[in-house]
Amino acid sequence: MDSSFQNINIRISIWLFTISFLIIVMIFIGGATRLTGSGLSMVEWRPFLGFLPPLTDTEWIRIFELYKLSPEFTQINFWMGLSDFKFIFFWEYFHRVWGRLIGLFFLVPFIYFLYTKRLSGVTLFRTFLIFSLICIQGIIGWWMVKSGLNEIPTVSQYRLSIHLSMAFIILGLSFWTALDLYEGPVKKINFLDKIPIIFISLTIIAGTFVSGMDAGLVYNSFPYMGEGIVPIEYGSLGIIDPFENPVSAQFHHRLLATLTLVIIILYFINYVLKNEINQRIIILSLAIIWQFIIGIFTLLYSVPILLGVIHQFGGVLLFLSSLWLLHLPKFKYNSN
Repeated sequence: MDSSFQNINIRISIWLFTISFLIIVMIFIGGATRLTGSGLSMVEWRPFLGFLPPLTDTEWIRIFELYKLSPEFTQINFWMGLSDFKFIFFWEYFHRVWGRLIGLFFLVPFIYFLYTKRLSGVTLFRTFLIFSLICIQGIIGWWMVKSGLNEIPTVSQYRLSIHLSMAFIILGLSFWTALDLYEGPVKKINFLDKIPIIFISLTIIAGTFVSGMDAGLVYNSFPYMGEGIVPIEYGSLGIIDPFENPVSAQFHHRLLATLTLVIIILYFINYVLKNEINQRIIILSLAIIWQFIIGIFTLLYSVPILLGVIHQFGGVLLFLSSLWLLHLPKFKYNSN
Protein backbone atom coordinates (compact mmCIF):
# COMPACT_ATOMS: atom_id res chain seq x y z
CA MET A 1 0.00 0.00 0.00
CA ASP A 2 1.31 3.48 -0.87
CA SER A 3 2.66 5.17 2.30
CA SER A 4 0.95 8.51 1.60
CA PHE A 5 -2.38 6.76 1.09
CA GLN A 6 -1.85 4.82 4.32
CA ASN A 7 -1.04 8.03 6.20
CA ILE A 8 -4.26 9.61 4.94
CA ASN A 9 -6.25 6.58 6.13
CA ILE A 10 -4.61 6.78 9.55
CA ARG A 11 -5.47 10.49 9.83
CA ILE A 12 -9.10 9.84 8.93
CA SER A 13 -9.24 6.90 11.33
CA ILE A 14 -7.88 9.07 14.19
CA TRP A 15 -10.59 11.62 13.42
CA LEU A 16 -13.29 8.92 13.56
CA PHE A 17 -11.83 7.35 16.71
CA THR A 18 -12.04 10.83 18.26
CA ILE A 19 -15.67 11.13 17.18
CA SER A 20 -16.31 7.71 18.74
CA PHE A 21 -14.80 8.90 22.02
CA LEU A 22 -16.94 12.05 21.98
CA ILE A 23 -20.05 9.92 21.41
CA ILE A 24 -19.07 7.67 24.35
CA VAL A 25 -18.88 10.77 26.56
CA MET A 26 -22.21 11.92 25.12
CA ILE A 27 -23.89 8.65 26.12
CA PHE A 28 -22.38 9.02 29.60
CA ILE A 29 -23.75 12.57 29.89
CA GLY A 30 -27.12 11.41 28.59
CA GLY A 31 -27.27 8.70 31.24
CA ALA A 32 -26.48 11.21 33.97
CA THR A 33 -29.10 13.57 32.56
CA ARG A 34 -31.73 10.85 32.68
CA LEU A 35 -30.81 9.58 36.14
CA THR A 36 -30.75 13.05 37.70
CA GLY A 37 -34.19 13.83 36.27
CA SER A 38 -32.79 16.72 34.24
CA GLY A 39 -34.01 15.88 30.76
CA LEU A 40 -37.08 18.15 30.76
CA SER A 41 -35.45 21.21 32.34
CA MET A 42 -34.95 23.03 29.03
CA VAL A 43 -38.39 23.56 27.57
CA GLU A 44 -37.31 25.51 24.49
CA TRP A 45 -35.20 24.40 21.55
CA ARG A 46 -32.67 26.92 20.30
CA PRO A 47 -30.40 25.01 17.89
CA PHE A 48 -28.00 27.94 17.36
CA LEU A 49 -28.53 30.51 20.13
CA GLY A 50 -28.77 27.72 22.70
CA PHE A 51 -25.01 27.17 22.59
CA LEU A 52 -24.48 29.77 25.31
CA PRO A 53 -25.80 29.25 28.86
CA PRO A 54 -27.81 31.92 30.70
CA LEU A 55 -25.34 34.70 31.47
CA THR A 56 -27.47 37.11 33.50
CA ASP A 57 -29.91 36.86 36.38
CA THR A 58 -32.63 38.14 34.08
CA GLU A 59 -32.04 35.27 31.63
CA TRP A 60 -32.00 32.70 34.45
CA ILE A 61 -35.33 34.01 35.73
CA ARG A 62 -36.77 33.94 32.20
CA ILE A 63 -35.94 30.28 31.56
CA PHE A 64 -37.02 29.31 35.09
CA GLU A 65 -40.38 30.97 34.52
CA LEU A 66 -40.72 28.96 31.29
CA TYR A 67 -39.94 25.78 33.20
CA LYS A 68 -42.58 26.64 35.81
CA LEU A 69 -45.21 26.35 33.06
CA SER A 70 -44.19 22.77 32.28
CA PRO A 71 -46.08 19.72 33.59
CA GLU A 72 -42.92 18.44 35.29
CA PHE A 73 -42.73 21.53 37.51
CA THR A 74 -46.45 21.77 38.28
CA GLN A 75 -46.81 18.04 39.04
CA ILE A 76 -43.40 16.98 40.40
CA ASN A 77 -40.84 19.73 40.96
CA PHE A 78 -43.13 22.46 42.29
CA TRP A 79 -40.88 22.67 45.38
CA MET A 80 -37.87 23.80 43.37
CA GLY A 81 -36.21 27.16 43.75
CA LEU A 82 -33.86 28.75 41.25
CA SER A 83 -30.74 27.10 42.71
CA ASP A 84 -32.31 23.63 42.44
CA PHE A 85 -33.37 24.38 38.89
CA LYS A 86 -29.84 25.39 37.95
CA PHE A 87 -28.60 21.90 38.90
CA ILE A 88 -30.96 20.00 36.60
CA PHE A 89 -30.57 22.65 33.91
CA PHE A 90 -26.80 22.07 33.90
CA TRP A 91 -27.04 18.41 32.88
CA GLU A 92 -29.52 18.97 30.08
CA TYR A 93 -27.59 22.02 28.84
CA PHE A 94 -24.32 20.05 28.99
CA HIS A 95 -25.98 17.23 27.05
CA ARG A 96 -27.18 19.53 24.28
CA VAL A 97 -23.92 21.49 24.04
CA TRP A 98 -21.89 18.30 23.81
CA GLY A 99 -24.11 17.22 20.93
CA ARG A 100 -23.32 20.46 19.12
CA LEU A 101 -19.61 19.95 19.79
CA ILE A 102 -19.79 16.50 18.21
CA GLY A 103 -21.39 18.10 15.16
CA LEU A 104 -18.62 20.69 14.90
CA PHE A 105 -15.82 18.17 15.50
CA PHE A 106 -17.28 16.09 12.71
CA LEU A 107 -18.21 18.82 10.24
CA VAL A 108 -14.95 20.81 10.15
CA PRO A 109 -12.61 17.85 9.39
CA PHE A 110 -15.25 16.42 7.06
CA ILE A 111 -15.25 19.59 4.97
CA TYR A 112 -11.43 19.64 4.99
CA PHE A 113 -11.09 16.00 3.92
CA LEU A 114 -13.79 16.52 1.32
CA TYR A 115 -12.17 19.68 -0.06
CA THR A 116 -8.74 18.03 -0.26
CA LYS A 117 -10.30 14.95 -1.91
CA ARG A 118 -9.20 12.61 0.85
CA LEU A 119 -12.61 10.95 1.05
CA SER A 120 -13.83 8.58 -1.62
CA GLY A 121 -15.77 5.39 -2.17
CA VAL A 122 -17.07 3.59 0.90
CA THR A 123 -15.37 6.01 3.30
CA LEU A 124 -17.08 9.00 1.69
CA PHE A 125 -20.45 7.26 1.81
CA ARG A 126 -20.08 6.24 5.45
CA THR A 127 -18.81 9.61 6.68
CA PHE A 128 -21.63 11.40 4.88
CA LEU A 129 -24.07 8.93 6.43
CA ILE A 130 -22.59 9.52 9.90
CA PHE A 131 -22.96 13.29 9.51
CA SER A 132 -26.56 12.88 8.33
CA LEU A 133 -27.37 10.66 11.30
CA ILE A 134 -25.79 13.16 13.72
CA CYS A 135 -28.10 15.87 12.34
CA ILE A 136 -31.11 13.56 12.55
CA GLN A 137 -30.12 12.65 16.12
CA GLY A 138 -30.43 16.28 17.18
CA ILE A 139 -33.97 16.38 15.83
CA ILE A 140 -34.81 13.06 17.50
CA GLY A 141 -33.50 14.43 20.81
CA TRP A 142 -35.89 17.38 20.75
CA TRP A 143 -38.72 15.13 19.52
CA MET A 144 -38.08 12.96 22.57
CA VAL A 145 -38.06 15.92 24.96
CA LYS A 146 -41.33 17.25 23.50
CA SER A 147 -43.07 14.00 24.46
CA GLY A 148 -42.52 14.95 28.12
CA LEU A 149 -43.78 18.51 27.82
CA ASN A 150 -47.43 17.50 27.57
CA GLU A 151 -49.87 16.48 30.29
CA ILE A 152 -47.72 13.54 31.47
CA PRO A 153 -44.25 14.79 32.53
CA THR A 154 -42.18 11.87 31.27
CA VAL A 155 -40.58 11.22 27.91
CA SER A 156 -41.93 8.45 25.71
CA GLN A 157 -40.03 5.20 26.18
CA TYR A 158 -40.35 4.62 22.43
CA ARG A 159 -38.69 7.93 21.60
CA LEU A 160 -36.03 7.38 24.26
CA SER A 161 -35.29 3.96 22.76
CA ILE A 162 -34.95 5.45 19.28
CA HIS A 163 -32.72 8.24 20.59
CA LEU A 164 -30.30 5.95 22.45
CA SER A 165 -30.34 3.31 19.71
CA MET A 166 -29.41 5.98 17.18
CA ALA A 167 -26.47 6.99 19.38
CA PHE A 168 -25.20 3.42 19.30
CA ILE A 169 -25.71 3.21 15.53
CA ILE A 170 -23.63 6.37 15.01
CA LEU A 171 -21.00 5.11 17.46
CA GLY A 172 -20.82 1.70 15.83
CA LEU A 173 -20.58 3.10 12.31
CA SER A 174 -17.86 5.58 13.33
CA PHE A 175 -15.83 2.98 15.23
CA TRP A 176 -16.14 0.31 12.53
CA THR A 177 -15.13 2.73 9.76
CA ALA A 178 -12.14 3.87 11.84
CA LEU A 179 -11.11 0.22 12.28
CA ASP A 180 -11.45 -0.39 8.53
CA LEU A 181 -9.10 2.50 7.80
CA TYR A 182 -6.63 1.62 10.56
CA GLU A 183 -6.52 -2.19 10.25
CA GLY A 184 -7.93 -2.76 6.79
CA PRO A 185 -11.50 -3.86 5.97
CA VAL A 186 -12.85 -7.26 6.96
CA LYS A 187 -13.61 -9.30 3.86
CA LYS A 188 -16.01 -11.89 5.26
CA ILE A 189 -17.79 -12.45 8.56
CA ASN A 190 -19.59 -15.68 9.36
CA PHE A 191 -23.10 -15.42 10.79
CA LEU A 192 -22.09 -17.19 14.01
CA ASP A 193 -19.49 -14.49 14.59
CA LYS A 194 -22.28 -11.91 14.62
CA ILE A 195 -24.31 -13.57 17.36
CA PRO A 196 -22.60 -11.78 20.31
CA ILE A 197 -23.09 -8.30 18.84
CA ILE A 198 -26.70 -9.18 17.95
CA PHE A 199 -27.52 -10.19 21.53
CA ILE A 200 -25.58 -7.28 22.99
CA SER A 201 -27.57 -4.90 20.78
CA LEU A 202 -30.89 -6.51 21.72
CA THR A 203 -29.98 -6.28 25.40
CA ILE A 204 -29.12 -2.59 25.01
CA ILE A 205 -32.42 -1.91 23.24
CA ALA A 206 -34.28 -3.74 26.02
CA GLY A 207 -32.37 -1.58 28.48
CA THR A 208 -33.64 1.58 26.82
CA PHE A 209 -37.21 0.53 27.64
CA VAL A 210 -36.16 -0.20 31.22
CA SER A 211 -34.76 3.32 31.42
CA GLY A 212 -37.73 4.89 29.65
CA MET A 213 -40.26 3.38 32.07
CA ASP A 214 -38.04 3.53 35.20
CA ALA A 215 -38.45 -0.24 35.27
CA GLY A 216 -35.30 -0.63 37.33
CA LEU A 217 -37.27 0.58 40.34
CA VAL A 218 -39.55 -2.49 40.39
CA TYR A 219 -38.53 -5.91 41.71
CA ASN A 220 -35.14 -4.95 43.13
CA SER A 221 -34.08 -8.54 43.68
CA PHE A 222 -32.18 -11.15 41.70
CA PRO A 223 -32.70 -13.72 40.23
CA TYR A 224 -36.31 -13.84 41.44
CA MET A 225 -38.97 -11.28 40.59
CA GLY A 226 -41.43 -11.77 43.42
CA GLU A 227 -41.99 -15.46 44.09
CA GLY A 228 -40.58 -16.68 40.81
CA ILE A 229 -38.11 -15.92 38.07
CA VAL A 230 -40.99 -14.94 35.77
CA PRO A 231 -43.08 -12.17 37.42
CA ILE A 232 -46.83 -12.67 37.80
CA GLU A 233 -47.50 -9.39 35.91
CA TYR A 234 -45.69 -10.67 32.82
CA GLY A 235 -47.86 -10.49 29.69
CA SER A 236 -50.75 -8.74 31.42
CA LEU A 237 -51.02 -6.01 28.76
CA GLY A 238 -51.24 -8.29 25.75
CA ILE A 239 -49.40 -7.48 22.56
CA ILE A 240 -48.06 -4.15 23.85
CA ASP A 241 -46.86 -5.69 27.11
CA PRO A 242 -43.11 -5.73 26.25
CA PHE A 243 -43.19 -2.00 25.56
CA GLU A 244 -45.70 -0.71 28.11
CA ASN A 245 -45.27 -2.95 31.15
CA PRO A 246 -42.24 -1.96 33.30
CA VAL A 247 -42.11 -5.40 34.91
CA SER A 248 -41.95 -7.15 31.54
CA ALA A 249 -39.35 -4.68 30.29
CA GLN A 250 -37.10 -5.50 33.24
CA PHE A 251 -37.65 -9.24 32.77
CA HIS A 252 -36.68 -9.05 29.09
CA HIS A 253 -33.55 -7.07 29.93
CA ARG A 254 -32.57 -9.66 32.56
CA LEU A 255 -33.24 -12.55 30.22
CA LEU A 256 -31.31 -11.10 27.30
CA ALA A 257 -28.42 -10.10 29.55
CA THR A 258 -28.19 -13.65 30.91
CA LEU A 259 -28.33 -15.18 27.43
CA THR A 260 -25.65 -12.77 26.25
CA LEU A 261 -23.42 -13.73 29.17
CA VAL A 262 -23.80 -17.45 28.38
CA ILE A 263 -23.18 -16.94 24.65
CA ILE A 264 -19.98 -14.96 25.18
CA ILE A 265 -18.67 -17.46 27.73
CA LEU A 266 -19.27 -20.24 25.18
CA TYR A 267 -17.41 -18.20 22.56
CA PHE A 268 -14.52 -17.76 24.95
CA ILE A 269 -14.35 -21.52 25.61
CA ASN A 270 -14.42 -22.18 21.87
CA TYR A 271 -11.49 -19.79 21.33
CA VAL A 272 -9.48 -21.49 24.09
CA LEU A 273 -10.13 -24.96 22.67
CA LYS A 274 -8.95 -23.82 19.24
CA ASN A 275 -5.80 -22.25 20.74
CA GLU A 276 -6.78 -18.93 19.24
CA ILE A 277 -6.83 -16.93 22.46
CA ASN A 278 -6.22 -13.21 22.02
CA GLN A 279 -6.67 -9.99 23.95
CA ARG A 280 -9.87 -9.06 22.14
CA ILE A 281 -11.84 -12.11 23.26
CA ILE A 282 -10.39 -11.69 26.77
CA ILE A 283 -11.54 -8.05 26.91
CA LEU A 284 -15.00 -8.96 25.60
CA SER A 285 -15.34 -11.75 28.18
CA LEU A 286 -14.24 -9.51 31.04
CA ALA A 287 -16.56 -6.77 29.80
CA ILE A 288 -19.66 -9.00 29.84
CA ILE A 289 -18.84 -10.38 33.31
CA TRP A 290 -18.27 -6.86 34.67
CA GLN A 291 -21.43 -5.56 33.03
CA PHE A 292 -23.55 -8.42 34.35
CA ILE A 293 -22.30 -7.96 37.92
CA ILE A 294 -22.76 -4.17 37.80
CA GLY A 295 -26.24 -4.69 36.37
CA ILE A 296 -27.20 -6.87 39.34
CA PHE A 297 -25.89 -4.37 41.90
CA THR A 298 -27.59 -1.50 40.05
CA LEU A 299 -30.87 -3.37 40.35
CA LEU A 300 -30.40 -4.44 43.98
CA TYR A 301 -29.70 -0.84 45.06
CA SER A 302 -32.65 0.59 43.07
CA VAL A 303 -30.58 2.31 40.38
CA PRO A 304 -28.48 4.89 42.24
CA ILE A 305 -27.06 7.54 39.93
CA LEU A 306 -23.44 6.38 40.13
CA LEU A 307 -24.17 2.69 39.48
CA GLY A 308 -26.70 3.58 36.78
CA VAL A 309 -24.13 5.65 34.89
CA ILE A 310 -21.45 2.97 35.30
CA HIS A 311 -23.88 0.34 34.00
CA GLN A 312 -24.70 2.39 30.92
CA PHE A 313 -21.02 3.13 30.34
CA GLY A 314 -20.31 -0.61 30.67
CA GLY A 315 -22.84 -1.28 27.94
CA VAL A 316 -20.94 1.05 25.62
CA LEU A 317 -17.62 -0.68 26.32
CA LEU A 318 -19.23 -4.10 25.82
CA PHE A 319 -20.69 -2.98 22.49
CA LEU A 320 -17.35 -1.62 21.27
CA SER A 321 -15.34 -4.62 22.45
CA SER A 322 -17.66 -6.94 20.51
CA LEU A 323 -17.13 -4.85 17.37
CA TRP A 324 -13.38 -4.87 17.96
CA LEU A 325 -13.38 -8.67 18.18
CA LEU A 326 -15.59 -8.96 15.10
CA HIS A 327 -13.06 -6.91 13.16
CA LEU A 328 -10.31 -9.50 13.63
CA PRO A 329 -10.96 -12.12 10.89
CA LYS A 330 -7.95 -14.36 11.50
CA PHE A 331 -9.30 -15.31 14.93
CA LYS A 332 -12.86 -15.91 13.78
CA TYR A 333 -14.88 -18.94 14.79
CA ASN A 334 -15.06 -21.34 11.86
CA SER A 335 -18.71 -22.18 11.30
CA ASN A 336 -17.94 -24.90 8.75
